[in-house]
Amino acid sequence: MTDTTVRIDGNTLRLPGGVAVRFIRTLRLPETGTHALPPGLGEFPVRRVADYADTVPQACRARGGVMLPVYLREAMWLSFGGTTEPAALQVGVGKVCAVSGKPWSDRLSRKPQNYLTLPRQPWLDGINSGKGTVRQFVAVPLGLGATVEGQVTGEEVWGGVQLQSFALKEPQLAKWREEERRRAERARAMPQFGGYGAAMPMSAPAPAAAPAGGAPRAAAAMGLGVGGSMRQEVYEDDRPLKDWTDRPGGRVFVHLVTPPEWRRITGEAPPPSPVDRAAYTQAGLPWFDYYDQDAEDLAPSDTLEAVKPVGDWLGDDHEPWQPPTPGQVVPLKDAQGKPVEDGDW
Repeated sequence: MTDTTVRIDGNTLRLPGGVAVRFIRTLRLPETGTHALPPGLGEFPVRRVADYADTVPQACRARGGVMLPVYLREAMWLSFGGTTEPAALQVGVGKVCAVSGKPWSDRLSRKPQNYLTLPRQPWLDGINSGKGTVRQFVAVPLGLGATVEGQVTGEEVWGGVQLQSFALKEPQLAKWREEERRRAERARAMPQFGGYGAAMPMSAPAPAAAPAGGAPRAAAAMGLGVGGSMRQEVYEDDRPLKDWTDRPGGRVFVHLVTPPEWRRITGEAPPPSPVDRAAYTQAGLPWFDYYDQDAEDLAPSDTLEAVKPVGDWLGDDHEPWQPPTPGQVVPLKDAQGKPVEDGDW
């Protein structure tokens, strides 16, 4: 029987088929212009909902999965470094596909493509909103209409992030494993040199009490809207759709909770608020451009192109923007815990 278990390994979510996902804290970009990929500021802590059944909101308990703390208007990106085998990964924001803009589905689609191909896609910083660009993931409360979910569907019901993985079918996977074995043999026979290696995209770009009387609490209602635009391609799958399994290998609901809720639920201190842009830029830490000359960029959907940034709801960002210097932009490329419990979503 196929293992559908999702686990937490440190702050890494591990889905069936060798998929690894980390949530990375980052700088929020201006909502005008197009920028390089911002650096990481460390990982968001991730915890299993089931471990806090007495303190999480009822909606969280029903949906299962995991949770992480985010500040209002804090930005994040998803790292897939450490994914060990080819996989198709669906990413939902409030059960709207971040790649196609279509409603969440338990099937893969190519018209339009509603998934990422791993490990070719090293990370995802936002929704697929333009040719060669994405708009940054930014946390906002439900109820304002600012989330991608609210703008696309007209409702804000789900919030959070949804992940679902599909593996290659056995003949294709066996062929890939044999090709990888041969490639590894050739690599061992070649002299080794220093410099940038395949490990760089696999890591973060930087280098991150129950209510009285048991009364039910409202859900910690946070979702993802969008911020600034950045240069990043969402790659088109170069495999036939029939190479992938028909059903997902595993799925997980990722709840976004406010820092006060995180402290109340887990008893842990949330991460400090993100470092300001000026301090980061003055430190000279790197920004990134990533380009894969052998991959085709996936065309954006009309639905996601039309999503408006969170500043339209929350007002302008008055913190002065400190752009990176040209020398800071770095070109890249050419033990597990208990299972995460799934729920009803």
